[in-house]
Amino acid sequence: MNLPKSNDNGEGLVFNIQRFSIHDGPGIRTTVFMKGCPLNCHWCSNPESQDFFPNLMVRDMNCRQCGACEKICPEGAITLTREAGRKIERGKCSQCLVCIDACIYNSLNVCGKYMTVGEVLDEVLKDRAFYRNSGGGMTISGGEALLQWEFVMRLLRAGKRQELHTALDTSGYATWQTVEKLLPFVDLILWDIKHLDSREHKKMTGVGNHMILENIQKASKTKTIWLRMPLIAGFNDSDTHLAKLIDLAKEAAVEKISLLPYHEGGKSKCEQLGRTYPFPAGKAPNDERIESIKGMIEKAGMRVSIGV
Repeated sequence: MNLPKSNDNGEGLVFNIQRFSIHDGPGIRTTVFMKGCPLNCHWCSNPESQDFFPNLMVRDMNCRQCGACEKICPEGAITLTREAGRKIERGKCSQCLVCIDACIYNSLNVCGKYMTVGEVLDEVLKDRAFYRNSGGGMTISGGEALLQWEFVMRLLRAGKRQELHTALDTSGYATWQTVEKLLPFVDLILWDIKHLDSREHKKMTGVGNHMILENIQKASKTKTIWLRMPLIAGFNDSDTHLAKLIDLAKEAAVEKISLLPYHEGGKSKCEQLGRTYPFPAGKAPNDERIESIKGMIEKAGMRVSIGV
């Protein structure tokens, strides 16, 4: 697990603030993506969210081979030749990120910024009128938001003081004591379910799911929950597994199940991070199967959506 480092200024590490989001809860919302995650999902569409430190992101298509980054790199991790172009030895890179300021072509970028609660809330409140008119609000996501629970709790509390509808998008992988601290400031939990068999869950995410499932049962007693599941062919799309998902949803009085068909959004980002994409064989079920799954859940009396 990548454990967060303390920040003496009480800041949180954010990797994106997405305005006009319509996929992370009801209405028009602003989603705040916190950086750092204890899971290592093979299909992760935001691999830049996993580390609890700012990452160097490389977009070679923008590189004009000016050589500025090579000259300034204190570790000698960047080399530039006419034949091979620019090469970055990630093993030498200390993530000092000084090369980013030297690049004027947007070829080198940083993912992750330390921000105060006030700075984040200022961004969120820019769209207050849209929240009011659409029934939207602020969603805190990740990475895994619970990894920075103290900052997230203060942000949620500040949002409630501004009378915002608040949602928490989480895997639920944290102690109950942590989850419980945030609940007074949360209106809706978007609970990410990967697989209901702990061995399969660990095989594809690096951790088991016992704590996750226990937390759902406890939180469901007081909070509205939507279950969200990445839909991956051959992994969690069997009738047997879906029947277990429906049972969980009924047991926890879940309001809605959201199915998110697999996509390769994380592949290009892994390339920008200098990593090998860990799930090249991944695929979504075909359209006919997705409709069949949707019908199965609806037949069980559950509300279901595809892709949102």
